[in-house]
Order: sequence, then C-alpha cells, then structure tokens
Amino acid sequence: QVQLVESGGGLVQPGESLRLSCAASGFAFSGYAMSWVRRAPGKGFEWVSGITDSGGRTTYADSVKGRFTISRDNAKNLLYLQMNSLKPGDTAVYYCRTGQRIAADPFWGQGTQVTVSS
Repeated sequence: QVQLVESGGGLVQPGESLRLSCAASGFAFSGYAMSWVRRAPGKGFEWVSGITDSGGRTTYADSVKGRFTISRDNAKNLLYLQMNSLKPGDTAVYYCRTGQRIAADPFWGQGTQVTVSS
C-alpha cells in the first residue's frame, strides 16, 4: 500500500538546522510532484515547498524562501527538506505529500514534529 514516512524532526535552538526525510513506497514516486506542508499548533495547514517529479523545479512559500531547500532522490524514493536558520515560527508538524501547492486527493505521511525553541 502507499506509504510516506517522515523522519528527522526534533528540538533545536533558533538559528540551527534540521534535515527532514520522507521515504515513499507503494506507488511510482518518480512520477509524482511532491510537497512539504506544515501545521503549527492551533493553526491550519501551510504549504511550505514543492518539487516537480524530475526534481528540476522547486517552489517555496515566502516564509521559508532562502532558508529551506527541497530535494529528492528518485533512485531511492526519498524526499528531503533541508531547513536552515530555523525560527520559533517554524515550529510545526511537517508532512510530506504528493502533488504541488494545490493537489487533488494527495497521499500524506504521518508527520514529524519540529520544535524550535531556546
């Protein structure tokens, strides 16, 4: 069955970095655009970043542009999010899912918690 499993979250201090990973299985990963989406405590979902199926084009929310980098390894069915210069406002559960910013009936992972606090 389709599985998206995120990992790499944790507790870091402001200014530090984390790299999230998402392992995909059960579907043709290389044929799907992918995105990272986050949900902060008490708030709705926020699309963070997207990447085309080939990895040739990436897009970012203004809130993370210049600090986060999305990438993928289609040979290993892995999606990544490198997060630098983390801020307390980046605290959220981060999800990987199929599709770009707008996606019809995407597959979702279970999420990984990122907490940025001093």
